[in-house]
Amino acid sequence: MENPSEKAPARWEGLPSWLLAQTANHAHRLVTDGFSSVRARGYHYRLLATLEDFGPASQAALGRRSGIHVSDMVATINELADRKLVERAPDPSDRRRNIISLTAAGRRQLRRLEEQLAERQDELLAPLSTEERQRLTELLSRLLDHHNRRTGAPEEPSR
Repeated sequence: MENPSEKAPARWEGLPSWLLAQTANHAHRLVTDGFSSVRARGYHYRLLATLEDFGPASQAALGRRSGIHVSDMVATINELADRKLVERAPDPSDRRRNIISLTAAGRRQLRRLEEQLAERQDELLAPLSTEERQRLTELLSRLLDHHNRRTGAPEEPSR
């Protein structure tokens, strides 16, 4: 909505799809602002976390594991490599391919991003109790799993 102070028409204000979309907008803004405060983007977090969870990998493997499209992967790696958060090295088994590794500075940046995420989750879910937060997460996970299975979409990596 252009003016958030205006009330949505009752016809749709209680629809779960509308409520989810509006909440997703707030969640995206909060996380984007948090990452921006430490000079990062969502792709940076996804790539750094994937490297920490799975170890060094080729760009193709990182793309599959992180869900970052190949067209965005090179730019993301370049941004992180320029800041010394990841390193590229030739793959000893195939010199045409690079292996991407997480650096110590990359691990420190990942900790900062995780702190930002935790703060933003708290901000997003502020009106909910711990039990309500857990239940909401369970319900959203169930919905996402259902629709991923239905559409054949790959399951999102657990985080």
